[in-house]
Amino acid sequence: MDIEKAITSLDLRRKVRLLTGSALFALWPEPEIGLASLKLSDGPTGVRGAELRGGVIACVLPNATLLAQHWDVALAREVGEVLADEAAAQQVHVVLGPTINLHRTPLGGRLFEAYSEDPLLTGALAAAYVQGLQDNGIAATPKHYVANESETERRTVSSVLNEKTLREVYLLPFEIVVEDSSPWAIMAAYNKVNGIPATEHTELVERVLKGEWGFDGVVVSDWFATSSTAESANGGLDLVMPGPGGPWEDKLVAAVEAGEVAESTVDDHVRRLLLLASRTGAFGERTWPTDVPAPDSAVRREQLRRFAAGGMTVLKNDGVLPLNASRVALIGRHAIDTVAQGGGSAGLRPPHVVSVADGLTSLLGDAVSVVDGVEVRQRHAAPGAGVLRDIRATTFAASGEVLASREMEVAELAAFGGWAQGAASIEVSGEVVLSEPARMLVGVRGFGRWTLEVSGEQHDTHLAWADGIVEEALLKPPSWTTEVLVSPGDRITARVREAAALVGLITQPVPRPPADAIGAAVRAAREADVAVVVVGLTDEQETEGFDKTTLALPGEQDALVAAVAAAAKRTVVVVNAATPVLMPWLAQVDAVLWAGLPGQEAGDAVAAALTGAIEPAGRLVTTFPRTDSQALSPVPSDGSLPYTEGTAIGYRGASDPLFWFGHGLGYTTWQYGEASTSTVDDVIDTVSVRLTNTGERQGREVVQVYLRPEDEPVRLIGWTVADVGAGQTVQVEVPCSARVQRVWAGGWQPLPDGEVLIARGLGDVRVTLRADEG
Repeated sequence: MDIEKAITSLDLRRKVRLLTGSALFALWPEPEIGLASLKLSDGPTGVRGAELRGGVIACVLPNATLLAQHWDVALAREVGEVLADEAAAQQVHVVLGPTINLHRTPLGGRLFEAYSEDPLLTGALAAAYVQGLQDNGIAATPKHYVANESETERRTVSSVLNEKTLREVYLLPFEIVVEDSSPWAIMAAYNKVNGIPATEHTELVERVLKGEWGFDGVVVSDWFATSSTAESANGGLDLVMPGPGGPWEDKLVAAVEAGEVAESTVDDHVRRLLLLASRTGAFGERTWPTDVPAPDSAVRREQLRRFAAGGMTVLKNDGVLPLNASRVALIGRHAIDTVAQGGGSAGLRPPHVVSVADGLTSLLGDAVSVVDGVEVRQRHAAPGAGVLRDIRATTFAASGEVLASREMEVAELAAFGGWAQGAASIEVSGEVVLSEPARMLVGVRGFGRWTLEVSGEQHDTHLAWADGIVEEALLKPPSWTTEVLVSPGDRITARVREAAALVGLITQPVPRPPADAIGAAVRAAREADVAVVVVGLTDEQETEGFDKTTLALPGEQDALVAAVAAAAKRTVVVVNAATPVLMPWLAQVDAVLWAGLPGQEAGDAVAAALTGAIEPAGRLVTTFPRTDSQALSPVPSDGSLPYTEGTAIGYRGASDPLFWFGHGLGYTTWQYGEASTSTVDDVIDTVSVRLTNTGERQGREVVQVYLRPEDEPVRLIGWTVADVGAGQTVQVEVPCSARVQRVWAGGWQPLPDGEVLIARGLGDVRVTLRADEG
């Protein structure tokens, strides 16, 4: 299609209409010029579709940190290809990912969506992910541009950092992804950068992104992030989401007519939007495939299990792994209710989630005995699979007329942004699945005026929404419960008026005291050859919208691990979390497997990693502190968040951490031999090293190269992944990036000479060379 001709044919009002969404995740069509409605979807770890809750069934991939722990650009590209298939199956043109903000502090609530604390590793993985999507005609949207490392006060906070830090660290992943993979869209962040909103930051958007780097795609706002009209339009923002409504539309037309925004500026925004539409097949005709593998197909399940298991990281191993025991006690709430994904906009509806209990039992059979653990949640969650059946949601008008009624697979739904939006009241109900009467905690979650009916009783409650913060309503909904004797076949029905964001039922067993749970775990551990304790975080800690206040495991999980370790012959801890946790019990246990948030095939992946069916060859992408005090605060002061550490982010400024960035043991041992460097124009181009697998198993090694220059923090400059058979020796060539061998001082300058470190992580440096050694 002729983009310039199309722009000329549209009047101002019709052009402006194209620049704001027609719905939460859709844009306006313009049939006269052959433009279809573009569909967008959240998508860092799966393509959710338009519904915030209970939408289409889609693949839930392992979270970004677990994928990044492969350190493998080929795998990152394969991830992009899977997401392209998932998007095409839903006729989605634009995937809102990857998230390429950095792990500035392990207390960040949204780190599970982002790759790592290192800008080079993050940028390289993101570029491959983008290529996997866009080579298949689906737009990627790297986000959130830029310095978006805090969820606390995220819509108003100003990230304060100097140009050196901004250029060398936080802009670098975006620079890499723009220059190496040419993404078709980039999302502007909620936050301000040095006092200027990212959605209207002329310097960063017009001059750096579009000018210096030559970005030719669409800059889209984060959802509800834009608060200005002329400032954002003139500052380089191309698309305001969501819609309809917002600060553009009629207001932007008026700004053009008043001379505050040039119509040529609007034309440029439209030009970029039509280029995006052309690239994704919405400006013209697109034929969508009909043979995409289903989310629960054998091919998908194999891929996702491999993605998860191969990225898992062996943090400690005193010989107990790979697992080989005739009696295994599998202990912990996370073993039974394994957490597959984080909370917030990345969340979606999987075809299933394989628990660790199901995965290990299916592999080892009667050798495994499963014991529940302590409570891990402070807030009540929606009931899991099999707790309720015949779930139904119905929406009503103010007159009482039924607007819509749907069967549901989960007993919660979004009150805005989907089919329930605009209802005066919403009813959710489900039949309890029981074989005999039992006392249950029954209740509701979500702001609003509730009426609950169960077992012949009626309860009324009002969960008032005082502050109007969407994140609070959607991600931390309040709850009310009561203890009820429930019989088989009883139906729980709840109706809410004045609903905000999310509504749902609560149905769960009455919690037992921690001492009882720990006692049962200890008894099981004594009778086993190996106790495997599964602990971790939930979407209460790893979520969009909120940061953590501590790295400690929630509830009495630390006490559970310590008690089991004291009783068991051998103890393995599996950590079902994406981001660092404190480990006061580390010296008491024999092995620790870092399992991340493994996606829908979680349990099968953990079982494969524990038994060695797939080597957990992952390497950490975040430095693990020993204490909370070693972690930078993500909390602003007076609306500002100073990046006082400068370029010394993560491992660059760490001292005596619990585990270094890059750490991971795998299941074999390695010897590093002679090494040399080669340079091009005084920049290290390649490092060569002789590598021997000295163990008895084939293994995967991640050879990491760091540069420690004079008067500057150490930094990763290259890595490569090597698959080596037992007893074999290979010559490994590590390509090194010039982009991290420079410093910003009003412009790019050469980095001072220093030491080259060839390592298995910064805590295990194997070879040290001078930068000029050949």
